Amino acid sequence: MIASCLCYLLLPAARLFRALSDAFFTCRKNVLLAKSSSSQVEGDFAMAPRGPDQEECEGLLQQWREEGSSQVLSTVSDGPLVDKGLAESSLALLMDNPGEQDAVPEDKWSSRQLSDLRAAENLEEPFPEVLGEEELLPEVEGPMWAAVPVQTGPQYTDCAVLPMGALATEQWDEDPAMVAWSIAPERVPQEEAAVWPFEGLGQLQPPPVEIPYHEILWREWEDFSTQPDVQGLEAGDGPQFQFTLMSYNILAQDLMQQSSELYLHCHPDILNWNYRFANLMQEFQHWDPDILCLQEVQEDHYWEQLEPSLRMMGFTCFYKRRTGCKTDGCAVCYKPTRFRLLCASPVEYFRPGLELLNRDNVGLVLLLQPLVPEGLGQVSVAPLCVANTHVLYNPRRGDVKLAQMAILLAEVDKVARLSDGSHCPIVLCGDLNSVPDSPLYNFIRDGELQYHGMPAWKVSGQEDFSHQLYQRKLQAPLWPSSLGITDCCQYVTSCHPTSSERRKYSRDFLLRFRFCSIACQRPVGLVLLEGVTDTKPERPAGWAESVIEEDTSESEPDVPRTVGTIQHCLHLTSVYTHFLPQHGRPEVTTMPLGLGTTVDYIFFSAESCESGNRTDRRLYQDGTLKLLGRLSLLSEEILWAANGLPNPFCSSDHLCLLASFGMEVTAP
Repeated sequence: MIASCLCYLLLPAARLFRALSDAFFTCRKNVLLAKSSSSQVEGDFAMAPRGPDQEECEGLLQQWREEGSSQVLSTVSDGPLVDKGLAESSLALLMDNPGEQDAVPEDKWSSRQLSDLRAAENLEEPFPEVLGEEELLPEVEGPMWAAVPVQTGPQYTDCAVLPMGALATEQWDEDPAMVAWSIAPERVPQEEAAVWPFEGLGQLQPPPVEIPYHEILWREWEDFSTQPDVQGLEAGDGPQFQFTLMSYNILAQDLMQQSSELYLHCHPDILNWNYRFANLMQEFQHWDPDILCLQEVQEDHYWEQLEPSLRMMGFTCFYKRRTGCKTDGCAVCYKPTRFRLLCASPVEYFRPGLELLNRDNVGLVLLLQPLVPEGLGQVSVAPLCVANTHVLYNPRRGDVKLAQMAILLAEVDKVARLSDGSHCPIVLCGDLNSVPDSPLYNFIRDGELQYHGMPAWKVSGQEDFSHQLYQRKLQAPLWPSSLGITDCCQYVTSCHPTSSERRKYSRDFLLRFRFCSIACQRPVGLVLLEGVTDTKPERPAGWAESVIEEDTSESEPDVPRTVGTIQHCLHLTSVYTHFLPQHGRPEVTTMPLGLGTTVDYIFFSAESCESGNRTDRRLYQDGTLKLLGRLSLLSEEILWAANGLPNPFCSSDHLCLLASFGMEVTAP
């Protein structure tokens, strides 16, 4: 062995350098190995050619590994194109041969040879002597090889695979190391993703079906069906007609484009109407409400897309566009399999000639008859009145908001009034552009508001303008009598009996007033004419001198006008408490300019209950309409984490409101 070592040391330097260059550059041109430390190479793979100088290369590699080189091999991804082609076609691996007994001791290698080897490994381009600059190696054709983990004995912990050119037809059973390798299966093309059915989506794609939007935004369903009310009765006692109702401001595209500064945080693709329409339909299909109340519904989008799509989902739709030149409005949709329409009443707040009511907002009131399944027998359910509106936004004009709400409540009072003077169950929802506990909110919930002298901006509570010198203040009466609505938010005609109900007087009864005392008195300011107005009529004998007393019990009532106070008698309360006890934060339904607030509501018929605990989720006493559940709202922090509103999952600047109700089913 000593003689062999001396022989190698006496080789000419040029011959040794050429041998090493041939070995490693030929290997470098045919393989691709991931970067790996010397410790990793111990159990993985090393690279070397199979040729006459194999022993030299193996010994040199062993010496290099023992010295603790940090990098043994490097990838050739930055090399010429031929390197990449060859690397993808074959994989040659070098390992220590445990059966080799004639290995040269590592300490006999010169430091110069080791440094030359390190320098050669780090070169980006081959030497001209080894490979010409213009010479390209042909790409090796053949199947790729991949490692298959096989548990073998310690003698096979490392294995080597040669390039597969001419050896592909040889018998593999003779070499146990070859058993640990097999041909890599052909790549199966991945299944193409479903094509989104709308154009103009750009880079963003709709959320995957496996992760619905409602799970990303963490909205939970709060079930009250088994929670007792203030009287200790469970909401599910007795047969009920159950239904769900959704209220949703879907953001009209025209209004969004007119106020584009509010949506600078959004990627333009998610503001595209086709993208937003698909997301909105996904929400409708997921929650599947029985009644759908929409605000900011653009007219052309409604007739061309929304109404046909909702009709295919089983809805019957009614739409009311805003007056004037506005292009959006309100819609109420219901499933005819659950309800039968009794009447539909559109409401316009615009009144010509009245400065207080010169805005183009509208509302829509429907009276629906629930359809009871035939299996329940001869039972009946009271009609349901559903009102939907979008009140004026302007924070400074609280007087306009109150007048608009008075008109809507008067219409609801007329539609929902029963023959006995009571009201059927009512659900009033929409975008009221007022915050919780504001005077307008308290008026709807409590049924009374003293407004005289109140600053107009304070009615909705949206913004604080107390620092301004000039503030519009509300004066009584809030609206003129010509509007035909009383301060109790009822139409004047509903306060008076109809002409058929008036008392009919006979001729004899009326003649009894010919010579009453009042008729015989000279009117004040009557011009005195001789022979005409200077005498008094003579009372015939037998006529009574006193005036016949009126029957005040049947007199026509006067139009009630209170001083600085408006009222209503519909007994409404909110589905939501506007506070998240688990987060200690207020609920949010919209985020204009990144500031979360609540302006969307669902009110329903129930008696409010006084409670000082704001965490109590049931601040009312159930009547004929019971709240069975609701879709939880979110806090401002959670919406910030989702990049505000709109976002890729919620395509409106408002959150949808969803509630489940139960109505009492009674026997006839």
